[in-house]
Amino acid sequence: MGKHEAAFNPVTFTLWYEYVAGINPALTAAMDEMLAGGKGMDDSVVITLYQKHIAPADEAVMARISGEMERLLASVAQTASQTGDKAGAFGDQLTGLNQALASRDVELLRPRLTEVIAGTAEMKSSVEALQQKVSTSQEEINRLRSDLDRATSEALLCPMTGILNRRGFERKIESLLSQQAADGHSHCLVMLDIDHFKKVNDTHGHLMGDRVLQAVGEILRTAVTDANHAAARYGGEEFALLLPQTSLDKSVQLAEAVRSRTKAMKIRNRTTQEVLLTVTISGGVTAMKPDDDATSLISRADAALYAAKNSGRDRVVTHA
Repeated sequence: MGKHEAAFNPVTFTLWYEYVAGINPALTAAMDEMLAGGKGMDDSVVITLYQKHIAPADEAVMARISGEMERLLASVAQTASQTGDKAGAFGDQLTGLNQALASRDVELLRPRLTEVIAGTAEMKSSVEALQQKVSTSQEEINRLRSDLDRATSEALLCPMTGILNRRGFERKIESLLSQQAADGHSHCLVMLDIDHFKKVNDTHGHLMGDRVLQAVGEILRTAVTDANHAAARYGGEEFALLLPQTSLDKSVQLAEAVRSRTKAMKIRNRTTQEVLLTVTISGGVTAMKPDDDATSLISRADAALYAAKNSGRDRVVTHA
């Protein structure tokens, strides 16, 4: 992995893990072909492979899981039905044996007893088959549950940066709005935007722009140390920090730390280590009000962000 140009982030690690573990045949075949041809694995290649072979469209994932679950349930239901039929027949055999015992007729008892012995063996085999089917199905259900959990999680993540995407952000902010802030605390939102990002793309190309986005995403990801806090890529070059149970002052401090780390960051040529560019970021911070909804909270943070942009960029502004 270290021989290639792709950044070390959750997407890259997941890709190489599934390749080395051999648990994704389609991915393995695609990467074998690329590596055999001497092709490098840069960020764009990694993202393309990830989206194609690990995190396909939500609809396809859900359709596959739904189809497999239906197949499992149908298979168990069929085996259970067969066992039920055999149980009914076995019940009839037991009734016949009971009648033979009551008659005290040895000639009548002998065939009934043979019949029940055979039925008992058949019933035992059928029950064991059902138990095995249930056990196997439970294993498959656990695997499907794991697939579903991963699909749900990945649907909320930005594959380029490894932090929440817009959908994940929207879910988190709705959760935030439903929580009551503890005494002495508030819920805060920080909106951040990379300064002059269009110029980065125009001057250095979109691959370099992707590296900048990944680097900022990593700064945000490592800046969030509270398990209740969340970092998100809101869209394009705009990011967000959702900070429940955090004072406005603390939120500003965190935004300033992100701004400072971003300014100190240097994007280098991976071969020569030459510094290719530096970037800055602007931020807007606001605290949630009792009557806020998602729109009003985001709008207020955006207003603070625009104020930071209009007053010179590379700064953090608050909106009461």
